[in-house]
Amino acid sequence: MERNHCIAEAESRLLHTYNRFPVVFERGDGVYLYDTEGKAYLDFAAGIAVCALGYGNRAYQAALKRQTELLMHTSNLYYNRPTVDAAQKVLAASEMDRIFFTNSGTEAIEGAVKAAKKYACTRDDHAGHEIIAMNHSFHGRSIGALSVTGNDHYREPFEPLMPGVHFADFNDLESVCSLVTDRTCAVIMETVQGEGGIYPADPEFLKGVRALCDEKDILLILDEIQCGMGRTGEMFAWQNYGVKPDIMACAKALGCGVPVGAFLMTGRAAASSLAPGDHGTTYGGNPFAGAAVSAVFDEFERLHVPEHVKAVAPYLEAQLDALVAEFDCLTQRRGMGLMQGVVCTIPVGQVCAEALKNGLIVITAGADVIRFVPPLVITEADVDKMIIILKKTLNTLVKSVINR
Repeated sequence: MERNHCIAEAESRLLHTYNRFPVVFERGDGVYLYDTEGKAYLDFAAGIAVCALGYGNRAYQAALKRQTELLMHTSNLYYNRPTVDAAQKVLAASEMDRIFFTNSGTEAIEGAVKAAKKYACTRDDHAGHEIIAMNHSFHGRSIGALSVTGNDHYREPFEPLMPGVHFADFNDLESVCSLVTDRTCAVIMETVQGEGGIYPADPEFLKGVRALCDEKDILLILDEIQCGMGRTGEMFAWQNYGVKPDIMACAKALGCGVPVGAFLMTGRAAASSLAPGDHGTTYGGNPFAGAAVSAVFDEFERLHVPEHVKAVAPYLEAQLDALVAEFDCLTQRRGMGLMQGVVCTIPVGQVCAEALKNGLIVITAGADVIRFVPPLVITEADVDKMIIILKKTLNTLVKSVINR
C-alpha cells in the first residue's frame, strides 16, 4: 500500500487515540527500521523499549515459526510445554517463585493490584484495603492501572477511578511513611520512572520502602515493565539495588514484539493471595507467547545481553553528557543503563519530529525529556551515529528559534 494512501486509510478507520508521525514502517534489520520508500531510520526507541534484540534475530524468528507450525493456543484449562519452559527461565532470572502470564503490561499491573488486595483480605479477613502509589508514575491505561498512575492528565477524564489510592512523592521516604495506615496493603512504584521523566529510584529510598513494607506486612510491587529485561544492566532493575519486591510486573521486552506480560510473586505472597477463580485470562500464557518468552531468554543468554548493556551504557552516558555540555538547550541527563533521558528546553515533540526527518527515532518522556531506549544490542558505533544525527537535529532547531 502506497505511503499516503496507507496513512489516509489509517486516519479514516482507526480510532484517533494516537498522534502518529507521518511514516509507514515496513521492515526492520538490526537496529534500523525501513519505511515503505526504503529510507533507513536508526532506532533509539525500540518500539518503546520492546524490541530489545533489535530486528531480524534469526533464532527468535525461527522459534516463533516453529511454534506456529505446532500449536498457537489451547486456553489455560490445559498445560503446555512452551509456557512451562518460559516460566522456569523468567523465575530463575527474577529470583521470584510464581508467575502469571498476561497479554500486556497494563494487565500485569491489574493482576499485581488484585493479588495485593487479595493478600490483605486473606490476612485481615476483610476487604477495603488501600494502596500507596507515586506521583508522576505511569502504570497503564485501564481503569485499575490508571488508578495507581500519578498523573492527573491521564486520570481526570475517567474519574471516579478505583478508590483507596494515595500518592506519595517518588524518592521521598517520609511522604510514603506519612500515608501508611492499618488499611494499606501495598506500595507500588516503577524502579525507574519512565513516562514521568526517567528518574531512577534512590537506593536509600527503595531500601527504606522495603524496610517499611517488611515492618507493616505491606506488599512492595515494583513495575519493571519498561526498566526490566536487561535494560539497566541487570535482568531486572531492582537487582541493581538488592531490594527484592513481593510482586513484580513485567512486559515490553519480555516478548520482544509478541504481546506478552507477566506478574511475578514471591512464595509467601502467592501462598496467601490469588486462588482458583480469582483471576484469569484467555490468551495469556498460550503456547505461542510461551515460545516467544523462552526464545527471548535463550537469546539474552547467548548474546550476554545484560553484560553488553553494562559495557555500552557508560559510552552512551558519556556521549549524552558531552551533548548536554555542548548545547544550551539541553540541561541535564539522567537514567540508568540503556534507559536514558535528556532534559530539553526546545519542545521535545519538535525534536522527535525533526530527528525522524533526519533518520533517527527517539521519543519523549514527560513534557521536556528526550528519551533513549534503544535495542539492547546497540554498539558504540551506533551511539556515535545517533549523536551525529541528534546534533544536526538540534542545530537546525536552535537556528529556527534564533531566526524567529
